[in-house]
Amino acid sequence: MEREVLLIIPAYNEEEAIEETLEQVLAYQKQEPFFDVIVINDGSTDRTEEILEQYSRRIHVVNLPHNLGIGGAVQTGYQYAEQHRYECAVQFDADGQHVISELKKMYEVMKSSHADMIIGSRFKEKTYYKGTVARRVGIGFFTYFIYLFTHVKIMDPTSGFRIKSRRVIEHFAKDYPSDYPEPEVIVTGCRKGWNIQEISVEMRPRQGGFSSIHSWKTIYYMMKVSFSVLKEWRK
Repeated sequence: MEREVLLIIPAYNEEEAIEETLEQVLAYQKQEPFFDVIVINDGSTDRTEEILEQYSRRIHVVNLPHNLGIGGAVQTGYQYAEQHRYECAVQFDADGQHVISELKKMYEVMKSSHADMIIGSRFKEKTYYKGTVARRVGIGFFTYFIYLFTHVKIMDPTSGFRIKSRRVIEHFAKDYPSDYPEPEVIVTGCRKGWNIQEISVEMRPRQGGFSSIHSWKTIYYMMKVSFSVLKEWRK
């Protein structure tokens, strides 16, 4: 297969997990060489950039001079994908949560269904993933909050493991949410009539670092995302 898929890995201060993540990704790439890899180092202040230098001959690396946040880092990846004419782009976490062997399944569903976006889901079917009660309640809230407006039920609307088509790449290269974009992106797709599908995948707990959503930020996260969803739906 030609490498028409770009795996985009945004990374901010991921020195604890990025090396293991890349080793797993590159080992899988040897078996299934249908994708390229780019890491967007989002202004990390730890050893992330130093570690990435060791992989510079095997992957693409963009070192952003300042921290743009998850939205800006992922959008940088989409801009790269658009400029280099990739047909599909995959968002993939640097912290080890996503299982690279699930990528081919998502890609094959994308091709066979002609979908615009495939979301890898922890909750569409029963998997081994066990999140905290608070996190699962929050995810359930966004499932039904988004359904209220779109009438599309996505069981894992905060999942960052997604593969997107060429036309989605072109749109998000120009316009992508800045903070906590995953739920808002679903609303964008529904509003534009994109074919969005969700399939069950296995995921792991993060293998290093800390979640950006914790303690008081959980309340801020839910309020901000809810407002963003409303704003996006009313465009």
